[in-house]
Amino acid sequence: MSNDFRDFRDFHDFRDFRDFRLGGDLLINRIGFGAMRLPTNSFHGPARDPETGRAVLRRAIELGVTHIDTAAFYASGDGTVRANALIREALHPYPAGLVIATKVGPVRTPDGGLAATTCPADLRPLVEENLETLGVDRLDLVYLRIGGMAPPPHGESVAARFEALAAMRDEGLIRHLGLSNVDTDHLAEARAIAPVAAVQNHFHAAKRDDTELLTACERAGIAYVPFFPLGGGLSDLTGDRLAKVAERHGATVPQIALAWLLASSPVTLAIPGTGSLAHLKENTAAGSITLTPEDLSDLT
Repeated sequence: MSNDFRDFRDFHDFRDFRDFRLGGDLLINRIGFGAMRLPTNSFHGPARDPETGRAVLRRAIELGVTHIDTAAFYASGDGTVRANALIREALHPYPAGLVIATKVGPVRTPDGGLAATTCPADLRPLVEENLETLGVDRLDLVYLRIGGMAPPPHGESVAARFEALAAMRDEGLIRHLGLSNVDTDHLAEARAIAPVAAVQNHFHAAKRDDTELLTACERAGIAYVPFFPLGGGLSDLTGDRLAKVAERHGATVPQIALAWLLASSPVTLAIPGTGSLAHLKENTAAGSITLTPEDLSDLT
């Protein structure tokens, strides 16, 4: 796949492309799975049944998922159920072709919240924690996550932290590097240090204010992987436009929201998360929906 999608857009209907080559070498299904909701339904919430989480993971693989997004800090409020442990228990030894992405930067605080790691030296223990809890010698993709829900103030440098991850990549501990919660300046700064394979920002059908960065990713062939692709409970995805298109396809509103993400650009990937087998099947089925020009016009 070309590193510049301008010609790709001209000659192909990328809405029909179900796969993406992450970092140029890892072929994955564009509908993946987010592991955040496996340990708990809300970030500080009570633990979910771990056996249900393991069943969801096994079923995800059966349904064709080849990309799982996780983090060592994805855990129940009391810390007794953790996403990485569930992934290892359910799927290790991992099937060929499965790509597991994780992120480092945030750390759990004693009260169950998150604090940002800004010291580059603190990133190595976080990478090693992911290696250990996932049971691998090398991580497929590691995002440097900065800030909170929105990118940090303009001008904050990611260089020192990204250099620390790049050094671990050179050691063979990480295959590909990514950025999360960043802007175009952060992306340019990081790319001057090492290749960036993916960007993970807040973006979905009801929140479309990150198009500048999406365009930058598209031009460079960098995967753009929205977190909270269905709103994360923070945004209303029940608008009339989505409902109209859903009715036309005999689909659900969340399915159309996911299909819209995939139709937005050839580099977008979707990682809907769930702890429900029923929702898992619904989410993965969204990858088979091809939106028409009329649908896209209605959703614009």
